[in-house]
Amino acid sequence: MSGDFVHRVRTTSDEKHGRRAQSARELKPAALGVRDVVRVGAVGLRTRPLRAFLSALGIAIGIAAMVAVVGISSSSRAELDGQLDALGTNLLTVTPGTRLTGEQAQLPLAAESMVRRIPPVRAESAIGKVDDASVYRTNKIPDVQTNGIIAYAARTNLLDTIGATIRSGKWIDAATGSYPATVLGSAAAERLGITNAGPDTQVLIGNTWFTVLGILEPAALAPELDSAALMGWPAASDLAFDGHPTTIYTRSDDTQVPAVRSVLGATANPEAPNEVEVSRPSDALAAKQAAGQAFTGLLLGLGAVALLVGGVGVANIMVISVLERRAEIGLRRSLGATRGQIRTQFLTESLLLSALGGVGGAVLGSAVTAAYASYQNWLTVIPVWALAGGVAATLVIGGLAGLYPAVRASRLSPTEALATP
Repeated sequence: MSGDFVHRVRTTSDEKHGRRAQSARELKPAALGVRDVVRVGAVGLRTRPLRAFLSALGIAIGIAAMVAVVGISSSSRAELDGQLDALGTNLLTVTPGTRLTGEQAQLPLAAESMVRRIPPVRAESAIGKVDDASVYRTNKIPDVQTNGIIAYAARTNLLDTIGATIRSGKWIDAATGSYPATVLGSAAAERLGITNAGPDTQVLIGNTWFTVLGILEPAALAPELDSAALMGWPAASDLAFDGHPTTIYTRSDDTQVPAVRSVLGATANPEAPNEVEVSRPSDALAAKQAAGQAFTGLLLGLGAVALLVGGVGVANIMVISVLERRAEIGLRRSLGATRGQIRTQFLTESLLLSALGGVGGAVLGSAVTAAYASYQNWLTVIPVWALAGGVAATLVIGGLAGLYPAVRASRLSPTEALATP
């Protein structure tokens, strides 16, 4: 009898325990999928669109500032690199110096071929001064009125080497280099009153009439050519040109410029390297980039401050949102939402808000960069890392900004939240 009673009690107890366990399993809240998390997190944004827009705008301004700073700096640097590369950051010139006696030295006749043998030298050209060959518009001008125009023999590849261009007419080639044809520098043409080149335009060089074949644009890297009358090497020989180059121009691999410069003097004149002057490579690029990097760092700091202010704004909005939505939080908790789900909801809302600001800021910054680069006639360059880093920064700031409000919302008890008016 007692055994049956004990058995029935145990059976009843086991049944109750089983029902309790089954009930606990039935009351276990369902896990939210990613789609559900996004939909729940977007509730606050949909119900308060103006507040969400203003909050995202604060983030967007910071990101736009950072992207625009990086983009404009990169576009400017790309333009600068292109200009300086075309002008001659890798251009070195070799000119004769002075002898120990103080006399003007002279480069050997073989100096060009010797320089051309230096492996990193990609291009080489030269000019040679033609002595006793003044340049005049007519033969009626007194000999003393030379206008400072100097006659030079020039190699046919000179323009390609120094990066100069023709304004009018054409350059000397292998055919015209043997005939009395000249190309005037920009200043020389202006002093002679010549605006256009052509077969009917001639100038007197020495005692020979030369047809003006072309007129140069100002040569930024070789200003000595602006006031020059250039002719072919063979044609210059008819004016008693001795064939010695007075300036040798070389283009080298960018990374090899210092090495080339160190051997140019001894290569151009092995017998007397101390009588050779070699130009110093351009430091403009390095100086400009250093200044640009400092300026970029300053503006990036300002952009970071703006981004931080936007993050504080997001945190403030999220705290206010928690206070205003206490009843909603209490209702969700009463319906079975866990603290973790409440935290996820508000943290997702903060991340969505920041993502909107980040993407909007990236688009705005890219548009500003493109507009400014187009206005300056630059190539638009926006590093991918700037866009990705900007959006990633907003997500990090958004997560940090929404973490405290999310935790605070999850700690509200249902009864406390529902009791809030």
